[in-house]
Amino acid sequence: MPKIKTNRSAAKRFKVSSSGRLKRSKAFKNHILTKKRAKRKADLAQSVMVHESDEKRMQRLLVMR
Repeated sequence: MPKIKTNRSAAKRFKVSSSGRLKRSKAFKNHILTKKRAKRKADLAQSVMVHESDEKRMQRLLVMR
């Protein structure tokens, strides 16, 4: 049986925190930034934890069983 490969697109999007949960960055921070207020852009720059309902699926993509 071959080894299970890590999904490379997921590996680039998610990082594992020290507690073992998955961190992700927020969307909508790449372009068309002139119409967005400074407070909104600062909030979009922060990373957040993946929601617990999605975490199991993301871990399966990262082969973290």
